[in-house]
Amino acid sequence: MANCCENKTSDILALREKQARVLYSVLAINGVMFFVEFSAGWLAGSTALLADSLDMFGDATVYALTLYVLHRSTRLRNNAAIFKGVMMLLLGMLVIVEAARKLIEGDLPDLGIMSTIGVAALIANAICFAMLYRRRSDDLNMSSTWLCSRNDLIANVSVIAAAGLVAITGSVWPDVLVGLCVAGLFIHSAIRVLSEAFVERGELVAK
Repeated sequence: MANCCENKTSDILALREKQARVLYSVLAINGVMFFVEFSAGWLAGSTALLADSLDMFGDATVYALTLYVLHRSTRLRNNAAIFKGVMMLLLGMLVIVEAARKLIEGDLPDLGIMSTIGVAALIANAICFAMLYRRRSDDLNMSSTWLCSRNDLIANVSVIAAAGLVAITGSVWPDVLVGLCVAGLFIHSAIRVLSEAFVERGELVAK
């Protein structure tokens, strides 16, 4: 019985170490890309690019939080999942406000910067997605972290598509609409993460 428990503990520690290596890598990638994308979005005057950079910032915070609770109790990991869900919800609301501001001002973004940084962010997030995909079924925290990465890919493709549509139409609307779509994606994922987290919270309370 003692050997069984020791083996189980060893397996859990090995799993946590594998998760930590992945999370440190994606944290570094997202941290760097946030500064790159935010700066580029500000220079380009792109709502979609700024929204995507906020996504990078949110993800970097999420990965750091996940690392913090990695070796801690199930209850703390559940709290982290709830925090992540709330953060995603707030980011979605923030993007909606930014999209409304851009629509009022009506300035067209710099398409060269917008498309170039959009492609760079897509490549960076594809790498993160591939690393997190293998760990998505480990637990709720890794699952919610993988959802963040999946959302990033969708947002990156949307930014590139928006740049193309702005070029074709000469209108600010594609940039604004992508910002609103990213917001909707954030809010949908936030609701899913929070729903799963509160179900798990109920199970923990019932024990």
